[in-house]
Amino acid sequence: MRRADEGVATVWTAIAVAALVWLGAAACWLGAAVAARHRVEAVADLGALAAAAHAADGPAKACDRAREVADHQGAEVTDCHWDKRDALVEVRATRTPVPGLPPPTAHARAGPVGLPS
Repeated sequence: MRRADEGVATVWTAIAVAALVWLGAAACWLGAAVAARHRVEAVADLGALAAAAHAADGPAKACDRAREVADHQGAEVTDCHWDKRDALVEVRATRTPVPGLPPPTAHARAGPVGLPS
Protein backbone atom coordinates (compact mmCIF):
# COMPACT_ATOMS: atom_id res chain seq x y z
CA MET A 1 0.00 0.00 0.00
CA ARG A 2 1.41 3.44 -0.99
CA ARG A 3 1.10 6.46 1.19
CA ALA A 4 0.30 9.90 -0.25
CA ASP A 5 3.45 11.51 1.17
CA GLU A 6 5.96 9.03 -0.33
CA GLY A 7 8.85 10.83 -2.06
CA VAL A 8 8.29 14.17 -0.33
CA ALA A 9 11.71 13.99 1.36
CA THR A 10 13.35 13.70 -2.07
CA VAL A 11 11.55 16.80 -3.32
CA TRP A 12 12.49 18.82 -0.24
CA THR A 13 16.11 17.64 -0.49
CA ALA A 14 16.26 18.65 -4.16
CA ILE A 15 14.87 22.09 -3.31
CA ALA A 16 17.39 22.50 -0.47
CA VAL A 17 20.29 21.47 -2.72
CA ALA A 18 19.16 23.85 -5.46
CA ALA A 19 18.91 26.69 -2.92
CA LEU A 20 22.41 25.93 -1.60
CA VAL A 21 23.86 25.85 -5.11
CA TRP A 22 22.20 29.18 -5.93
CA LEU A 23 23.48 30.68 -2.68
CA GLY A 24 27.00 29.42 -3.43
CA ALA A 25 26.93 30.90 -6.93
CA ALA A 26 25.66 34.24 -5.58
CA ALA A 27 28.46 34.26 -2.96
CA CYS A 28 31.05 33.58 -5.69
CA TRP A 29 29.69 36.42 -7.83
CA LEU A 30 29.69 38.77 -4.86
CA GLY A 31 33.24 37.75 -3.99
CA ALA A 32 34.37 38.33 -7.58
CA ALA A 33 32.76 41.78 -7.61
CA VAL A 34 34.37 42.77 -4.30
CA ALA A 35 37.78 41.46 -5.37
CA ALA A 36 37.55 43.37 -8.66
CA ARG A 37 36.60 46.54 -6.81
CA HIS A 38 39.60 46.17 -4.49
CA ARG A 39 41.88 45.52 -7.45
CA VAL A 40 40.67 48.66 -9.23
CA GLU A 41 41.11 50.72 -6.04
CA ALA A 42 44.70 49.50 -5.82
CA VAL A 43 45.29 50.42 -9.48
CA ALA A 44 43.88 53.90 -8.85
CA ASP A 45 46.22 54.31 -5.89
CA LEU A 46 49.21 53.14 -7.94
CA GLY A 47 48.28 55.43 -10.82
CA ALA A 48 47.93 58.45 -8.56
CA LEU A 49 51.25 57.69 -6.90
CA ALA A 50 52.93 57.27 -10.28
CA ALA A 51 51.52 60.59 -11.47
CA ALA A 52 52.60 62.31 -8.27
CA ALA A 53 56.08 60.85 -8.55
CA HIS A 54 56.38 62.38 -12.03
CA ALA A 55 54.79 65.73 -11.18
CA ALA A 56 58.02 67.54 -12.01
CA ASP A 57 57.75 66.29 -15.61
CA GLY A 58 54.49 68.19 -16.08
CA PRO A 59 50.85 67.16 -15.81
CA ALA A 60 50.63 65.55 -19.25
CA LYS A 61 53.65 63.28 -18.76
CA ALA A 62 52.60 62.48 -15.20
CA CYS A 63 49.14 61.42 -16.40
CA ASP A 64 50.76 59.36 -19.16
CA ARG A 65 52.71 57.53 -16.46
CA ALA A 66 49.45 56.88 -14.55
CA ARG A 67 47.89 55.48 -17.76
CA GLU A 68 50.90 53.24 -18.30
CA VAL A 69 50.66 51.85 -14.77
CA ALA A 70 46.90 51.26 -15.11
CA ASP A 71 47.39 49.58 -18.49
CA HIS A 72 49.89 47.14 -17.00
CA GLN A 73 47.33 46.25 -14.34
CA GLY A 74 44.46 45.62 -16.77
CA ALA A 75 42.58 48.86 -16.20
CA GLU A 76 42.17 52.19 -17.94
CA VAL A 77 42.42 55.74 -16.68
CA THR A 78 39.16 57.54 -17.39
CA ASP A 79 40.25 60.86 -15.90
CA CYS A 80 43.52 62.35 -14.74
CA HIS A 81 43.75 65.96 -13.67
CA TRP A 82 45.46 68.13 -11.11
CA ASP A 83 44.12 70.05 -8.13
CA LYS A 84 46.91 72.41 -7.16
CA ARG A 85 49.80 69.96 -6.68
CA ASP A 86 47.74 66.79 -6.23
CA ALA A 87 47.09 64.24 -8.94
CA LEU A 88 43.51 63.00 -9.11
CA VAL A 89 43.20 59.75 -11.04
CA GLU A 90 40.01 57.87 -11.93
CA VAL A 91 40.30 54.28 -13.15
CA ARG A 92 37.88 51.72 -14.62
CA ALA A 93 38.43 47.99 -15.06
CA THR A 94 38.65 46.89 -18.68
CA ARG A 95 36.21 44.03 -18.12
CA THR A 96 33.42 43.25 -15.73
CA PRO A 97 33.84 40.39 -13.24
CA VAL A 98 30.11 39.65 -13.09
CA PRO A 99 27.98 39.58 -16.25
CA GLY A 100 25.31 42.23 -16.20
CA LEU A 101 27.14 44.57 -13.84
CA PRO A 102 29.20 47.54 -15.01
CA PRO A 103 32.99 47.36 -14.63
CA PRO A 104 34.14 48.67 -11.25
CA THR A 105 35.63 52.16 -11.00
CA ALA A 106 37.75 53.90 -8.38
CA HIS A 107 39.51 57.19 -7.86
CA ALA A 108 42.57 58.23 -5.88
CA ARG A 109 44.50 61.35 -4.98
CA ALA A 110 48.22 61.73 -4.33
CA GLY A 111 50.53 64.67 -3.89
CA PRO A 112 54.03 65.16 -5.27
CA VAL A 113 56.75 63.05 -3.73
CA GLY A 114 59.43 64.78 -1.72
CA LEU A 115 57.86 68.24 -1.65
CA PRO A 116 56.42 69.94 1.41
CA SER A 117 52.64 70.32 1.52
